[in-house]
Amino acid sequence: MRWWDIDPVLELERALFPEDAWSRGMFWSELAHARGPGATRRYLVAEADGRIVGYAGLASAGDFADVQTIAVARDQWGTGLGSRLLTELLKAATAFECAEVMLECRVDNVRAQKLYERFGFEAIGFRRGYYQPGNVDALVMRLTTTASDGGSATHAPSPSVQGTEIHD
Repeated sequence: MRWWDIDPVLELERALFPEDAWSRGMFWSELAHARGPGATRRYLVAEADGRIVGYAGLASAGDFADVQTIAVARDQWGTGLGSRLLTELLKAATAFECAEVMLECRVDNVRAQKLYERFGFEAIGFRRGYYQPGNVDALVMRLTTTASDGGSATHAPSPSVQGTEIHD
């Protein structure tokens, strides 16, 4: 993801997460940490037919990484795009040499929970009222990677999504 992707990403963000959408400033702040030798973030966009149809972001700190966001346009649901984006984030976690990857997921987002479970994430707790203003709880999930022993954090195959490019 680059700065010029922020406006189309915001459109998708607001369509998918109307109650708790990220702001332009939040994306700018994350991208500020995504370049250079001291980078601690990895943000990607997926494009099809010249439009952004998905995006994802990961933050790292020491041995830990956190999936900050994954979003896929509704017309792309079921195509494997979410799996491709998550695969790229887990590759980034491996490159950052993270031993664990954490994430929060709305308790009512069963589709996302199933995706994370396919990759080996396990539920470890809840954060009450995490998503505001709707006061929706978050399911906290964790994946223990093999990055610390030189292996890969990727646990599931990355399906092909024809006509969709993913780039950072």
